[in-house]
Amino acid sequence: MIRKIIKINGDKCNGCGACAAACHEGAIEMINGKARLTCENYCDGLGDCLPACPAGAITFEEREAPAYDESAVLAAKKKKGSSVFSGGCPGTRSRAIQREDSDHANPGTESSIKSHLSQWPVQIKLVPVHAPYFDGADLLIAADCTAYAYGDFHRDFVKKRITLIGCPKLDEGDYAEKLTAIISGNEIGSITVVRMEVPCCGGIENAVKRALQASGKMIPWQVITISVDGKIMD
Repeated sequence: MIRKIIKINGDKCNGCGACAAACHEGAIEMINGKARLTCENYCDGLGDCLPACPAGAITFEEREAPAYDESAVLAAKKKKGSSVFSGGCPGTRSRAIQREDSDHANPGTESSIKSHLSQWPVQIKLVPVHAPYFDGADLLIAADCTAYAYGDFHRDFVKKRITLIGCPKLDEGDYAEKLTAIISGNEIGSITVVRMEVPCCGGIENAVKRALQASGKMIPWQVITISVDGKIMD
């Protein structure tokens, strides 16, 4: 049958594995450091992998291809023992992390501060758009330097939020499109943006603002600015 299906440009593919992690159906695998559409009947043609690709290596095409086989996808997921495929590199594998509700790994010991990170990956460009942990989530969208500048970052910001990080100065491309897809495709409860006081950090705040506007959703959001000496600025 003629239908819409993804096409992967091997020359553009940088081997990051983000598309394989974003593909809930398991149609994409990493082979010899490149993404490959290995199961055409697993590809539903919806393109969750497109916004996940930082290299722009994935597009749609219409061509002869086997029909999407949902029963085969479900059977493969059951056999694999997971509701989310993670066929990419281990660094992009989507997963939830269960945490005990305390600030210290060993209460009363100041030297063992506990992590409150509740999901992986955290990089904006690597996180799958439709990861299950986005449902009803309060988002933290942070410039990556903030975690180093602000000492209580996990306790005050990461705790009970889904965390996305990036650097608008060093990362290629714009976050707005990916963030629009995340906000549009999920029920997000709130958004907290944490940025540094330096001007280049305005890029992450502007990307969130444009993503909210493009999504057409009214979601509570706030911006918190951290000074270079680690203080919250008014």
